[in-house]
Amino acid sequence: MGPRRAAEIFLRRHPDASLFRLTLFGSLAATGKGHLTDLAVLAVFPAGALDLVWKPDEKLPDHPNGMRFEAFSADGALLETWDVYSIGGGALSDGGQLPKSPQVYPLTTMNAILARCKQSGQSLWEYVEECEGDSIWEHLQLVWDAMQAAIERGLQAEGVLPGGLGIARKAWSFYRKTKLSGSHFQRQGILAAYALAVSEENASGGKIVTAPTCGSSGVLPAVLRYQREVLKCSDESVLRALATAGLIGNLAKHNASISGAAVGCQGEVGVACAMAAGAATQLMGGTVRQVEYAAEMGLEHNLGLTCDPVGGLVQIPCIERNAFAAGQALNCADYVLFTDGSHRISYDEVVAVMRETGHALPSLYRETSTAGLATIYRTPKQPD
Repeated sequence: MGPRRAAEIFLRRHPDASLFRLTLFGSLAATGKGHLTDLAVLAVFPAGALDLVWKPDEKLPDHPNGMRFEAFSADGALLETWDVYSIGGGALSDGGQLPKSPQVYPLTTMNAILARCKQSGQSLWEYVEECEGDSIWEHLQLVWDAMQAAIERGLQAEGVLPGGLGIARKAWSFYRKTKLSGSHFQRQGILAAYALAVSEENASGGKIVTAPTCGSSGVLPAVLRYQREVLKCSDESVLRALATAGLIGNLAKHNASISGAAVGCQGEVGVACAMAAGAATQLMGGTVRQVEYAAEMGLEHNLGLTCDPVGGLVQIPCIERNAFAAGQALNCADYVLFTDGSHRISYDEVVAVMRETGHALPSLYRETSTAGLATIYRTPKQPD
């Protein structure tokens, strides 16, 4: 998503250029084909106008997911060079040339927000509404509709996912088997089916919602859909839970990172688990303090999670990881509701530890597909 957005911005700058060159660096180059980056950017430029260069062994200075765009005139003159970074969830950074987003949230830590909520009596979703305005609900309705549509498509689709690993879609099978099984298997089976459905849509290039990223997009929709069905929640309640989840994810993004290339999968699936755990707790009637506790626990117990996708594809271990994180998020919500919300480590602190841990991880384990599961896996031999 980030590279496509960057490509669209650069093309608008130079609509009359005759040739473009895009060089992908570091993790973006190492996993770009597996993440369909080439298809995404080639679709933006006129046919034959883009020269795509891959440099996985070179890095730009500010982030592992670096890109360099160059535009050339008809006589070969260089019109502009633009270095830009894909920093997670479709967001871009270039050191100042991009228009700055307005500062919507005056409070930048969960502890400060909790203190504000204690003073005002607000819920976290009410703080979001105060900062964002009433228009946030129309936007979140679009988000929720897209999440549900991804689940429905994923539950109906069958066949093998693209990419060459020979991974078959499983969501439809999980869903049907769960509906035929006893109550003991219902929760984990349904949660897994919903998470797999969205993750498999992502792996096949379908339309999904970054929550907080594409690779972790199955966790939050699965939990919200399951909670709505079990608790008989209104759509209004689900949108409020989405607002709270977004706040939780936004704090992790701005105080650490949600980029697997920067901090490993703890920044993707770990943050998604935190978002879903907080949202689930709110839907189950938890207090503001319990919501924060659930989010903290969801991230804390994913600390150190590496990002080592096989073949650069968002399939192994990404798809299964979404399913297990959805179950873990609900377990966190269940746990905190047995407590009064008191705990020793805050969400802000675990976000800081996640950032520290991610930076300490060798780059081999941060979305480069050059270590861990990515190298231990061997494609099964075809029969003679």
